[in-house]
Amino acid sequence: MKALITGASSGLGRDIARVLGDMGCEVIATARRKDRLEELQQQLSAPVRIIEADLASEQNCFALYESVKLEKIDILVNNAGFGIFGAFCQTDLMQELRLIDTNIRAVHILTKLFLRDFIARDSGYLLNVSSATAFTPGPLMAAYYASKAYILHLTLAVWKELRQQSSHVSISALCPGPVETEFEQKAAVSFTPAHFSSERVAQIAVRSMFARRMLIVPGAQIKLARLFARLLPERSILAAAYHLQHRRIPEGPGDTLPLNQRNVQSDMAEGRPPVPPI
Repeated sequence: MKALITGASSGLGRDIARVLGDMGCEVIATARRKDRLEELQQQLSAPVRIIEADLASEQNCFALYESVKLEKIDILVNNAGFGIFGAFCQTDLMQELRLIDTNIRAVHILTKLFLRDFIARDSGYLLNVSSATAFTPGPLMAAYYASKAYILHLTLAVWKELRQQSSHVSISALCPGPVETEFEQKAAVSFTPAHFSSERVAQIAVRSMFARRMLIVPGAQIKLARLFARLLPERSILAAAYHLQHRRIPEGPGDTLPLNQRNVQSDMAEGRPPVPPI
């Protein structure tokens, strides 16, 4: 089997590539940082092809598809994404537009293009990496939460369409809670302790994808939190979300930036989503 993985240079994307490589899958890994992709290429025993690309560019998304469309891609993992922290009226608009291009536009384009090919041959697996943040609104990370909700709802809707067509193509949404990645090293905020390592989430994700699970939510705590989110009034959910996000502002020496100046992001399209609260 052959898998195309976006945001594969580190974090969850890298570890999904490792899990699939250990299973004997050929991997096509794409991200912005070529040096990290080359490290991954050396680490995997399975064949790895690397493609350096910034998926915030619509043109690069189409170019990526064109570069591999003649190959038989069996698995697409849409993992690239990043987040921005701060009050919506004060965060940087251009960075938010890049977030929308990477987290939403790129996923939409690649899902549609590869899904058409998968449907034509009636086989293939699509794994779209959303987040537990998709289940609630997110004050102080409004654009990120909204982008992950888009991925979740798009994936679930397509899943139903495929079932109605009796298609053998599988599509899954991965919604992890806090995950140990490099993101917190880049961020100017503190995060809730992670429930799982990135390696563990990758193992669960791949196993569940091959089991054709529609929705993959690793961990009992996140499943329980999702249930409570359905039962509580919207105002209570928003109050809890704001409280959790506001706590992420670090305290201590050198912490001088006010909240409205704290734009937190990973390197674009590197597959290191912020550790999400729920």
